[in-house]
Amino acid sequence: MKRLALSFALGLGLATSAAATDIDQMTDAEREAFGAEVRAYLLENPEVLIEAYNVLEQRQAQAEAVADRNLAQANMDALYNDGHSWVGGNPDGDITIVEFMDYRCGYCKRAFPEVEELIESDGNIRFIVKEFPILGEASVLASRFAIAAHQLYDDETYKLVHDTLMEFRGDITPDSLAQLADTFGLDSATILEQATSNEVTAVLQANMELAQILQISGTPTFVVEDEMVRGYMPLAAMQQTVEEQRAD
Repeated sequence: MKRLALSFALGLGLATSAAATDIDQMTDAEREAFGAEVRAYLLENPEVLIEAYNVLEQRQAQAEAVADRNLAQANMDALYNDGHSWVGGNPDGDITIVEFMDYRCGYCKRAFPEVEELIESDGNIRFIVKEFPILGEASVLASRFAIAAHQLYDDETYKLVHDTLMEFRGDITPDSLAQLADTFGLDSATILEQATSNEVTAVLQANMELAQILQISGTPTFVVEDEMVRGYMPLAAMQQTVEEQRAD
């Protein structure tokens, strides 16, 4: 870029007057000549555009990361201590990961076994699930069912239902959910009734509002301590992110 600026200055004979490089102070002829110099340089050196674009992308990514970190830090209590989200892994872990997920999200299903392996192999991660059904009525039905099972039973029952739904490949309907519950000896009728309750609606509404504050619009989205990861992340990348957080 320095070469570009020097080329323009020499080409226009403006090297002796910094003020004259202000395009607003140029005559029409000078502006036309300046534009021609820019175009000619870029045509001869198109790699400059790629370089500039890469720098711009890097700066934007850095700015977005800082903004995400500020959002996460400002909403830590809602992320960690909402009183209704399931908490797994090591409850006393030195790293906390929060996942916003949808049972019909293909990338959530792809990430599921890798998240499980990360938590099991690491042993020092607290893992929090935020039900965030955004992919239609079947997604909402599944989340309502899982939350209802959590409210009526316990953490272990929620984990059982959650894992089964994450691995489920069929259509999510009241009948298929009832069959799932019956398989585990749960009262399917009571769970389905609770799924329509105000208590379950309140949980979903709180999660939706938090996601809106955090500007989360897709799944999966992970919050690793104060770092936001939007989208699927393979196991190796998750492990690296966790280690970077520990190092900080």
